[in-house]
Amino acid sequence: MSEKKDTRFLDKIRTWARVNSPWALHYNSGSCNGCDIEILATLTPRYDVERFGIKLQGSPRHADVLICTGPVTLQSRDRLLRIYEQMPEPKFVVVVGSCGISGGVFQGCYNVLGGIEKVIPVDMYIPGCPPKPEAIIFGIVQLLEALKTGRKPDSPISLPQPAFETAGGTE
Repeated sequence: MSEKKDTRFLDKIRTWARVNSPWALHYNSGSCNGCDIEILATLTPRYDVERFGIKLQGSPRHADVLICTGPVTLQSRDRLLRIYEQMPEPKFVVVVGSCGISGGVFQGCYNVLGGIEKVIPVDMYIPGCPPKPEAIIFGIVQLLEALKTGRKPDSPISLPQPAFETAGGTE
């Protein structure tokens, strides 16, 4: 009985640590760098994503969250799969931008396989071309909220496509 209680207590601590201090790894699988610039903008003092405990990590062996941008190309497929396999369990994948979701403007090119989900399972989609830093932060916070249950989401979380703003208001 005591052993079962200890296991539950340790699981709660692991979940708390995972939600309050996720380490992220950023991987560009062939994008135009628009989404990459927006991801890096979230790390600046203006948006300060570190207030949520998120730290950009350079090694897949230390990362909890893989943030992917761009469509999967023939050249990057094996590298993306290798990075995903090197990450410890539980691991979470966030796809940022239209190209990572569906192939975007590169869809149909001879060397493009399509979205990230063609190679690895995805937990969160953040649409946009490129999505604003606020949308990226909102998406990652939504994933962290889902992780408070202690397990991965059953199906990928998808944020709604942002409305376009015009001079006369929102369309």
